[in-house]
Amino acid sequence: MSPTFQALSVRNFRLYSLGGVVSNTGTWMQRVAQDWLVLELTSSGSALGITTGLQFLPFLLVTPFAGLIADRYSKRLMLAVTQASLALSAGLLGLLAVTGLVEVWHVYVLALLFGIGTAFDAPARQSFVVEMVGHDNLPNAVGLNSASFNLGRVIGPGVAGLLIAALGSGVGATGWVILLNAVSYVAVIGSLRAMRTSELSPSPPVPRAKGALREGVRYVTSRPDLIFVFVVAFAAGTFGLNFQMTTALMATSEFHKGAGEFGLLGSVMAVGSLAGALLAARRGHPRKLVLVLAAVAFALAEIVAGLMPTYWLFAAWLPIVGISALTLLNSLQTVVQLTVDAEIRGRIMALYMMVFMGGTPVGAPVIGWVGETFGARWTLIGGGLATLLAVVLATAWLMRAQQIRWRDISLHPSPATSPELSEPRGRVSV
Repeated sequence: MSPTFQALSVRNFRLYSLGGVVSNTGTWMQRVAQDWLVLELTSSGSALGITTGLQFLPFLLVTPFAGLIADRYSKRLMLAVTQASLALSAGLLGLLAVTGLVEVWHVYVLALLFGIGTAFDAPARQSFVVEMVGHDNLPNAVGLNSASFNLGRVIGPGVAGLLIAALGSGVGATGWVILLNAVSYVAVIGSLRAMRTSELSPSPPVPRAKGALREGVRYVTSRPDLIFVFVVAFAAGTFGLNFQMTTALMATSEFHKGAGEFGLLGSVMAVGSLAGALLAARRGHPRKLVLVLAAVAFALAEIVAGLMPTYWLFAAWLPIVGISALTLLNSLQTVVQLTVDAEIRGRIMALYMMVFMGGTPVGAPVIGWVGETFGARWTLIGGGLATLLAVVLATAWLMRAQQIRWRDISLHPSPATSPELSEPRGRVSV
């Protein structure tokens, strides 16, 4: 089998990926439909920012506890429960929109509930991958997971935009699209049920003990390489990766386009994201240099996107943004998964997701306000500048903390070696 698809030789992962493509397509359809629904109800960039912020707020509040649960209980069972809760939230929002009863506060509440389900789902989902494929196939599986996510991202926005336009572009049209997402979760639940549990390699459950969450925080703070990853992830996630909102504002406010053109933007950017994910699947263990250059390239690509003068030039540039974003995100996530100890992986992935997505409740309203006050272009230019500044400062700090020179940035990461959690790891590479 081609090295790009090596992890798909594992039956359980193959089932999981197939279910993921269906569900991810539905998820991206709902993201477009939900944003369009808010704009139909309010015509407000700030309302769009509030909705996005509420959906990601649980990552800041409950994700650490979700990671602890993922370390204590069956990740497969936990995923089945979270997927069912996400289907219920989507179904309720879709029914409210279809019946014409929906109000913006309904969207706020259900976005928050959807975010709670996603916050519990994320650490279990991320740390479950290694239980399916093992350590050797992990970099490839992470890349293929991103490819599955972005294949849905290629298909979902375009299909959602076309369906919304075909159904009249109103509130009811968005509801039917959201209902389709509710049905899509059946694919993931079915794939989890069809797995052969004898072929899984679950990590030993962590017993109940005081200070389990503090242990995870101490583990991260003892590792300069992880602090570097978390800083870059926070800056990119908070200010740079709000594309479901920034492309909506660019499409409607800057270029005065409709639902079909808005959906197209998500699909064309996802083409680049899919290419980035497949390249990451071939690359294997990421180097520090790839991570740093990907972060800089993403920041610059986003700034250039904000400067594009026409809709079609903007759309043509988005695949470049997508490929740089996915190269960065895959590198960050693979570093975390490969260099932490198995018994604490759920908690560390939860902290990573909290940092990466937990800043959105702050960043999204700010981005929405920037769009209304200074124009949609500055949502992209400002996000790129903030990410670039964070990367430069974090790289300089890492080089000083680990006493390394620029040429050492090209070294491979070191795998987890299970040292005492209370002892700093010093020169562990990113």
